[in-house]
Amino acid sequence: MIKNILSALLIGVSGISAAVVIAAPIQAEESKADHINVRGSILSYSGSTLEVKTREGETLSVTLADGWQVSSVAKADVTDIKPGVFVGIASLPKEGGGDGALEVLIFPPALKGMGEGSYGWDLKPNSSMTNATVADAVKDVDGRTVTVSYHGKEKKISIPDGTPIVTFGPATKDDLVADAVVFIPAEKTADGAIAHQLVVGKDGVVPPM
Repeated sequence: MIKNILSALLIGVSGISAAVVIAAPIQAEESKADHINVRGSILSYSGSTLEVKTREGETLSVTLADGWQVSSVAKADVTDIKPGVFVGIASLPKEGGGDGALEVLIFPPALKGMGEGSYGWDLKPNSSMTNATVADAVKDVDGRTVTVSYHGKEKKISIPDGTPIVTFGPATKDDLVADAVVFIPAEKTADGAIAHQLVVGKDGVVPPM
């Protein structure tokens, strides 16, 4: 069956090594672990343990596995969504047809093509995540509509004004402070969850995915 997880890569960002986490589907014939996406804010961080208040209001203990990596998100602009750019867009179907973006992640050039495809996502009920290359971007009175291509297919997604648009940035364990917003792909365990990577909000920009 298809499992949606986040795969970690180590790349250079403006000459600085940063852990970058990207949405990517993988295939697994059978999985003994339940993959979960943890969204919430940090209650505390000590050693290899994060206590997180999830968006559902629960307190979850997340164990950070050996070699764990962290990245941040930095604000980007709708004008950065240009033909040829590789993006990850969470979206919802619109009543009149097509999809409307919930958020846009602009990948660094080194990650172009990673996790390419369109698949179910859990940001909101019935939402999807599309990792694809921008074929064209047209500005109109309601914002911007982009046509993205992946595996020979095309999809049109409107990006209303005010949609969060981000890219990846560097972060360290020092950014894991109380109240910082986090997005953590993890495996559910009997007493919490275990994670190999996470994205943390920094400088007022929070992970929108």
